[in-house]
Amino acid sequence: MGVGGGVIVVPILILLFDLNAERAVGTSLLMIVFTALSATFAYVRQKRIDWKVGLVAATTTVPGAVIGGFATKYVPSRFLSIILGVTVFFIAAAMLRRSYRTGKAATVVARGPQARKGVWARRIVDSTGKVFEYDAKIYSGLVFLFLGGLASGFLGIGGGLIVVPIFVAMVGLSIHIAVATSMLTMIFTSIAGVSTHILLGNVLVDYAAPLVVGILIGAQLGARTAKQLRSTGLERVFAVAVLLIGIVLIIRQLMGI
Repeated sequence: MGVGGGVIVVPILILLFDLNAERAVGTSLLMIVFTALSATFAYVRQKRIDWKVGLVAATTTVPGAVIGGFATKYVPSRFLSIILGVTVFFIAAAMLRRSYRTGKAATVVARGPQARKGVWARRIVDSTGKVFEYDAKIYSGLVFLFLGGLASGFLGIGGGLIVVPIFVAMVGLSIHIAVATSMLTMIFTSIAGVSTHILLGNVLVDYAAPLVVGILIGAQLGARTAKQLRSTGLERVFAVAVLLIGIVLIIRQLMGI
């Protein structure tokens, strides 16, 4: 789904392993470095990465991740967990609503006859010969991409949870290209975020090591599965999975479980 896995792993580390939110976030980001590397390798073979968009996006997500990492030092663990739950809930709900309202939320945006200022005419042909043509309005999404980096460092979710919807709704990428490109951006974002958390002492290597083993396998299988799903189906799977996680995390923290 292009989200790095942190949106699932951070709640698991908090809910099942009783880590405080800061350590769950830091440990998750170390795992996400390997998620992003593994998945990017898979998407390189599929030829579905928009390198230009992904690298430019990283110029804003990286400083956001560093700032977000240091922000965890000043926010109570319980409050941080609630922020995580609320954030993922509303983002997932918005994606699900948009997907069902339009029925074609991730349709490739057709290019205009002439390139406009601040708009990049893009054409990507994947390994199967499928052509993706769209106008990438990257500059309109830079501020929001910074927030994706901020969420990565602050919440340990990799940033893809926010970056993928921004790539689709604001920049104009197909969901398949957005998922693949998000993983490239996430390499740089997660390295910046985990470096900050290492300085803060929030990374537990003994937890991260087995997570990395699983993630290297899961990222490859996930990339293959995404390739076989229709655009709308992929977006709905993304939204429903994250929506349920957000609900569980909010309830747990509010009830003090």
